Amino acid sequence: MAYARVSSRDQKDDLERQKQVLELYCARQGWTFEVVADLGSGMNDHKKGLKKLLAAIIGGSVGRLVITHKDRLLRFGAELVFAICAAKNVEVVILNQGEDTTCEEDDLAQDVLEMITAFSARLYGSRSPRNRKLLNGMRKALEDSSTC
Repeated sequence: MAYARVSSRDQKDDLERQKQVLELYCARQGWTFEVVADLGSGMNDHKKGLKKLLAAIIGGSVGRLVITHKDRLLRFGAELVFAICAAKNVEVVILNQGEDTTCEEDDLAQDVLEMITAFSARLYGSRSPRNRKLLNGMRKALEDSSTC
Protein backbone atom coordinates (compact mmCIF):
# COMPACT_ATOMS: atom_id res chain seq x y z
CA MET A 1 0.00 0.00 0.00
CA ALA A 2 1.24 3.52 -0.76
CA TYR A 3 0.22 6.64 1.16
CA ALA A 4 0.24 10.30 0.10
CA ARG A 5 -0.84 13.39 2.06
CA VAL A 6 -0.83 17.17 1.84
CA SER A 7 -2.01 19.66 4.44
CA SER A 8 -4.28 21.95 2.49
CA ARG A 9 -6.40 22.23 -0.65
CA ASP A 10 -3.97 24.67 -2.27
CA GLN A 11 -1.42 21.80 -2.32
CA LYS A 12 -3.64 19.50 -4.41
CA ASP A 13 -1.10 19.59 -7.27
CA ASP A 14 1.55 18.27 -4.89
CA LEU A 15 -0.81 15.49 -3.81
CA GLU A 16 -1.19 14.44 -7.44
CA ARG A 17 2.61 14.51 -7.89
CA GLN A 18 3.08 12.35 -4.79
CA LYS A 19 0.55 9.83 -6.07
CA GLN A 20 2.24 9.71 -9.49
CA VAL A 21 5.68 9.19 -7.90
CA LEU A 22 4.32 6.39 -5.70
CA GLU A 23 2.49 4.71 -8.58
CA LEU A 24 5.55 4.88 -10.84
CA TYR A 25 7.91 3.58 -8.17
CA CYS A 26 5.66 0.69 -7.13
CA ALA A 27 4.95 -0.26 -10.76
CA ARG A 28 8.67 -0.28 -11.59
CA GLN A 29 9.27 -2.63 -8.67
CA GLY A 30 6.55 -4.92 -9.97
CA TRP A 31 4.54 -4.57 -6.76
CA THR A 32 0.78 -4.87 -6.49
CA PHE A 33 -0.34 -1.76 -4.68
CA GLU A 34 -3.11 0.66 -3.81
CA VAL A 35 -2.49 4.37 -3.30
CA VAL A 36 -4.35 5.91 -0.38
CA ALA A 37 -4.36 9.72 -0.23
CA ASP A 38 -5.42 12.27 2.36
CA LEU A 39 -5.87 15.99 2.35
CA GLY A 40 -5.38 17.29 5.89
CA SER A 41 -2.92 18.27 8.54
CA GLY A 42 -0.10 15.97 9.53
CA MET A 43 -1.15 16.74 13.10
CA ASN A 44 -4.57 15.17 12.53
CA ASP A 45 -4.71 11.41 13.02
CA HIS A 46 -8.44 11.22 12.17
CA LYS A 47 -8.05 11.27 8.39
CA LYS A 48 -10.06 8.68 6.45
CA GLY A 49 -7.11 7.45 4.39
CA LEU A 50 -4.84 7.10 7.42
CA LYS A 51 -7.51 5.11 9.24
CA LYS A 52 -7.90 2.85 6.20
CA LEU A 53 -4.13 2.37 6.03
CA LEU A 54 -3.84 1.51 9.74
CA ALA A 55 -6.79 -0.89 9.58
CA ALA A 56 -5.20 -2.68 6.63
CA ILE A 57 -1.82 -2.91 8.39
CA ILE A 58 -3.35 -4.19 11.63
CA GLY A 59 -5.61 -6.54 9.67
CA GLY A 60 -2.59 -8.13 8.02
CA SER A 61 -3.51 -7.26 4.43
CA VAL A 62 -0.47 -5.02 3.83
CA GLY A 63 3.02 -6.34 3.23
CA ARG A 64 4.65 -3.04 2.37
CA LEU A 65 4.04 0.67 3.07
CA VAL A 66 5.52 3.12 0.57
CA ILE A 67 5.62 6.87 1.26
CA THR A 68 7.46 9.73 -0.40
CA HIS A 69 8.63 11.34 2.86
CA LYS A 70 8.33 10.38 6.52
CA ASP A 71 6.29 13.49 7.39
CA ARG A 72 3.69 12.67 4.72
CA LEU A 73 2.45 9.92 7.03
CA LEU A 74 2.10 12.02 10.19
CA ARG A 75 3.92 15.12 11.38
CA PHE A 76 4.26 13.59 14.87
CA GLY A 77 3.67 9.95 15.61
CA ALA A 78 5.07 8.38 12.46
CA GLU A 79 7.43 6.30 14.62
CA LEU A 80 4.41 4.68 16.27
CA VAL A 81 3.01 3.69 12.87
CA PHE A 82 6.44 2.33 11.91
CA ALA A 83 6.49 0.28 15.15
CA ILE A 84 3.08 -1.17 14.26
CA CYS A 85 4.43 -1.99 10.81
CA ALA A 86 7.42 -3.75 12.35
CA ALA A 87 5.17 -5.75 14.69
CA LYS A 88 3.04 -6.80 11.70
CA ASN A 89 6.08 -7.54 9.49
CA VAL A 90 5.21 -4.70 7.10
CA GLU A 91 8.18 -3.34 5.18
CA VAL A 92 8.35 0.49 5.18
CA VAL A 93 9.84 2.16 2.11
CA ILE A 94 10.53 5.91 2.32
CA LEU A 95 11.50 7.19 -1.12
CA ASN A 96 13.09 10.49 -0.04
CA GLN A 97 14.99 10.21 3.20
CA GLY A 98 16.37 13.73 2.80
CA GLU A 99 14.62 17.07 2.79
CA ASP A 100 11.04 17.30 1.55
CA THR A 101 10.62 18.76 -1.93
CA THR A 102 7.41 20.51 -0.91
CA CYS A 103 7.50 23.73 1.02
CA GLU A 104 8.03 22.06 4.38
CA GLU A 105 8.24 25.32 6.33
CA ASP A 106 4.78 26.42 5.16
CA ASP A 107 3.38 22.96 5.82
CA LEU A 108 4.74 22.95 9.36
CA ALA A 109 3.56 26.53 9.95
CA GLN A 110 0.06 25.49 8.84
CA ASP A 111 0.17 22.57 11.31
CA VAL A 112 1.22 24.94 14.13
CA LEU A 113 -1.60 27.33 13.22
CA GLU A 114 -4.08 24.44 13.37
CA MET A 115 -2.76 23.45 16.80
CA ILE A 116 -3.11 27.00 18.11
CA THR A 117 -6.61 27.22 16.66
CA ALA A 118 -7.69 23.99 18.32
CA PHE A 119 -6.22 24.85 21.72
CA SER A 120 -7.39 28.44 21.77
CA ALA A 121 -10.89 27.44 20.66
CA ARG A 122 -11.07 25.05 23.59
CA LEU A 123 -9.59 27.53 26.03
CA TYR A 124 -11.33 30.77 25.05
CA GLY A 125 -14.18 29.80 22.79
CA SER A 126 -14.09 30.33 19.05
CA ARG A 127 -16.01 33.61 19.17
CA SER A 128 -14.03 35.52 21.76
CA PRO A 129 -12.38 38.74 20.51
CA ARG A 130 -9.10 37.68 22.12
CA ASN A 131 -9.09 34.41 20.16
CA ARG A 132 -9.96 36.10 16.86
CA LYS A 133 -7.12 38.60 17.38
CA LEU A 134 -4.67 35.78 18.10
CA LEU A 135 -5.74 33.78 15.05
CA ASN A 136 -5.64 36.81 12.75
CA GLY A 137 -2.15 37.62 13.99
CA MET A 138 -0.99 34.05 13.39
CA ARG A 139 -2.51 34.00 9.89
CA LYS A 140 -0.78 37.27 9.01
CA ALA A 141 2.55 35.98 10.35
CA LEU A 142 2.12 32.79 8.31
CA GLU A 143 1.35 34.73 5.14
CA ASP A 144 4.26 37.14 5.72
CA SER A 145 6.72 34.30 6.29
CA SER A 146 5.58 32.16 3.35
CA THR A 147 8.49 31.32 1.07
CA CYS A 148 6.66 29.20 -1.50
